[in-house]
Amino acid sequence: MLHSLLKTWFHWVEAWGYLGVFLLMALESSIVPIPSEIVMPPAAYWAAQGRMTLWGVILAGTAGSYAGSAISYWVAQWVGLPVVNKFGKYVLIGPDKVEMAKSWVERYGVMGIFLARLLPVVRHLISIPAGILKMRFGSFSAATLTGAFLWCTVLSWFGQKVLGEAPQLLDSPEAMVAAIKAKLLWFVLGAVGFGVLYAVMMWFRNAKPRTA
Repeated sequence: MLHSLLKTWFHWVEAWGYLGVFLLMALESSIVPIPSEIVMPPAAYWAAQGRMTLWGVILAGTAGSYAGSAISYWVAQWVGLPVVNKFGKYVLIGPDKVEMAKSWVERYGVMGIFLARLLPVVRHLISIPAGILKMRFGSFSAATLTGAFLWCTVLSWFGQKVLGEAPQLLDSPEAMVAAIKAKLLWFVLGAVGFGVLYAVMMWFRNAKPRTA
């Protein structure tokens, strides 16, 4: 079933171009666990072949990511935490994941939203607790757009590089996703390291001095 879904999403990008990139990245940033590695890299590769432009692909991906995130934000704010916890499991968003993302937003705020856009799993969840906690939409939007733009740019760059060297990966979406993730490992680890450093700095900043 997963293979069939990956092939379907892959062909949406191939057939619909910018619209396919926008729609799939919007779904990826909401509650549908579509891997962005199946969207941006092949689109960037096809841009290198002249079928689209690289900046058009990046902007379509960023706009889609923002649209999906904004919809999740407003829906979560409207329905509230109890409804999300009750029905989220039907779209693979269990209460434990929601609570993890909620704690992340409460602790790290706007910077947490930005970092989450660069990390697996929490990337498509983070808009929900932001909406539930009623984070300022302007701040949420700025962090989301910045993080999404960086992620789409990095994915596109790696996509052109990996698929340019091994275009046969286009015949196997699973192999393509695995190859892209392997190349992205150091970038993701760097984002995690930056997040840990930021968390340590915030801890020292908020730590209260001991009283005698």
